[in-house]
Formats: sequence, structure tokens, C-alpha cells
Amino acid sequence: MMAAKKKIAGGLVATALVMAAAGCSSPDRPAGRPGGNPAAPPKGAPAPGSVLRLIGDGSTSYTGGQPHVTAATRLAPGEKPPQFVVFSWDGAGEDSQQLFSHFREVGKKYNARMTYFLSGVYMLPEEKRHLYEAPQHGAGRSDIGFGDLKGIRDTAVQLRAAWLEGNEVGTHFNGHFCGPEGGVGTWSVEEWKSEINQAKSFVKNWKTNAGLQKEEALPFDYDKELIGARTPCLEGQKNFMLAAKEMGFRYDSSGISKQIWPQRTAGLWDLPLQLVPMPGRAFETLSMDYNYMVNQSGTTSQGDPSQHRYWGDQMRDGLLKAFDRTYQGNRAPLIIGNHFESWNGGTYMRAVEETIKGVCTQKDVRCVPFRELADWLDAQDPKVLAKLRTLDVGEAPKEGWEKFLTAAPAAAPRDPAAPAAVRQAAGPAAANAAD
Repeated sequence: MMAAKKKIAGGLVATALVMAAAGCSSPDRPAGRPGGNPAAPPKGAPAPGSVLRLIGDGSTSYTGGQPHVTAATRLAPGEKPPQFVVFSWDGAGEDSQQLFSHFREVGKKYNARMTYFLSGVYMLPEEKRHLYEAPQHGAGRSDIGFGDLKGIRDTAVQLRAAWLEGNEVGTHFNGHFCGPEGGVGTWSVEEWKSEINQAKSFVKNWKTNAGLQKEEALPFDYDKELIGARTPCLEGQKNFMLAAKEMGFRYDSSGISKQIWPQRTAGLWDLPLQLVPMPGRAFETLSMDYNYMVNQSGTTSQGDPSQHRYWGDQMRDGLLKAFDRTYQGNRAPLIIGNHFESWNGGTYMRAVEETIKGVCTQKDVRCVPFRELADWLDAQDPKVLAKLRTLDVGEAPKEGWEKFLTAAPAAAPRDPAAPAAVRQAAGPAAANAAD
């Protein structure tokens, strides 16, 4: 299968992205804190981002609590839940398109903080590729590219600024291996632990590996910052979650679900991509740019130019419909995944930006990273969350929120989103990829 090419800032980096329900794949290959005031720093605290202690080789550092984060509070009896929306980016890195820096500015403009799932090998230079030993693959192997000095430096600048703005840095791991031949879906718990440790190492030692010792440190301790992920191609979730729980992770976003309230799985918050409308079509697709694209232009990332605007509008309108039915209905968090790509003329980037503008400025809406959503879920009465999970897609309480959440059930019901039913409703592209 042919590898797509992605320009990572100053260097040409090969990205062989394998097709998956998450859309972490090249379409040219076949399928295989809004809602509250930010917490003020303690009196006499250092300026946000001031280095209090360098960690290791100085690639990361301790700078105190993260700025612009809203503390989680428990719902009062009868209180209507806020509407959470999470925008997340797979394989985040700053390349020649400068989409990382662009969406940081979009977030600041429309009061949206996001999660950036960093691919660890983007912080490892090509000449040091042998340092990566992927499970079931030889040293130096990766189905996406490694970094170059400009790309590593530029990505570090964006990661630094993003965290100081209240965004989250998660992981999309390293080599992005998918499919039955050594793909992440075949990895054992121990192999996942190795992959996680290596993803951490490339971030914790990027200065040494790239010879960029004069660059400014990242303002966080990655051992503490890293609490969640999305697996390549949405594969390997079960063993990943077992490994992640042992390693201190708090959530995973590799699943597929309807727009219902999330629950814990294997000790982690399961915060999946969701089935959302595809206007004009008889099926729904996953809440990700890639899945809209595959249902529109198939196996090519640059389809009929005369359709680009319509395709972008279709994605935007689908996401807005998904937002409206949860905002007016069960208030389940809306989870949206994206890539920094210019597929079909960049129409999906426009769609995402217009969606952010349309939803993150509305009353009671909190466009926040996964970390903040997990904090809020942890703060709630489990009985209240159990009752929220009894509401189906778009279903508001018939008796009103105040009465509905005044008394809660004693035990959680069975999750109504069974995987088989989810895949049947996902539409051709998503269903095939999820199998």
C-alpha cells in the first residue's frame, strides 16, 4: 500500500496512515473552560509558565498548576447539566500548513480549549529513528514519519503555548500501526506499556534527541500531564485500557458510541467518538473529519473540487445537528475528532472552525479538553450519572430537569450502546472500518 506524504514544517515526512473508524488513515489506501471563572493563582505565585524546576534533560519542566482551568463542581439537586463539547486532534504537530497554531487562535477567539493527541515520533528526528522500537516491528519502523529539526522546534512552540492556554496534551502513541499484521489491535498489555513508555520518552527527551538544548522547556511534567489517548484506527482498545489503567491514565477516546452519557470501562472513563448525522444521507457516521470525507470522496483525499464546499457544509451541518439534539435533549457530552489535514481543499478544517464558532459561544456550553470533562465526571454523584445514562439520544427528561435530577436511581443501568448496534448504524465507511 502506498504511503501518503505529509510535510512536517521544514522536512518531508512520510505518513502511512492506515484506515480506521477514527479516520487516522490515508484515504489513498484501502480499508484495513467555559462555564466558570478560571481558578486564580495563589497570592504571590509565580507568573504562569515560569519554570520552577527543570525535569530530566530540560525538555519538560514543572511550572505549577495549569492556567485557565475551571475547577469541577458537583451538580446541585435538580440542576441541569452543562453542555460539554470536546474538540480533539489526532497526531497533533505543527507542519507547513500551520493548522496547530491556527486552531489555537480559533480556540482563544471562541472560548474553546481542546485536546491535542501528540504522536511521539513527531518529536524524534529521522536520524534517531532507531531509538523507537515498535512492538512486533523492527527498530526504526513507523507507518507515519519522524520529525526534522524545524518541525520538532515548531511543534514544541505550539505545545508550550497550548498548555499555557489551558489545552491538554494527550498521546496518539508512535508508529501508527494498524491492521492484522502487527497492528495495535494485536498488541498485548505489555506491548502497549512499551509503546506508552516510548511515547513519553520522546516528549521527555526531545531536546537531547534533536540537539535543541537551547530551546525553551515544555511547561509541564509529561508523566503527570498524560492521562488519556486515542488509539490508531480505534484498534486495540481493550489491552490498551488494561495497560493504561496500570500506568495512571484516566480516560480513553478510542471507542464508538451513540450520543449518550459516558461511563467507566476497565477503570477509565470511556469517552468515545460518536455517531452523528450526515445530512442528506440515510445513515450516520462517526464524529470525525475523516469519516465524512470517506463517505464523500471515497479513497481519494482530493475529490471533485466542485463538491468541496458542499462536503464541508455537510460535515458542519451534521455536527451542528448533533450538537442541537444533545443541547436540547439529554445534554450528553459531544465528542469530535479531527486531523490537521487539508483533505478536499481544506473544507473540513473550515467545517470544524465554523462548528466551534457556532457552538462554543452558546449559553451553558463548555468547550473543554477531555481532562476537564473527566474531572467533572469524577466530581458527580455516581447515581446522578447513572440516571443521565437512562436518557437516549436527543431525549430530554419528560418531567423537566429539576424533577428528573432531584431523585436518582440506586444502581447504574446497562449501557444501551452495544457495539454491534453501534456499528450497524454507523454508515458504510464507519461500519467497515469498525469491524
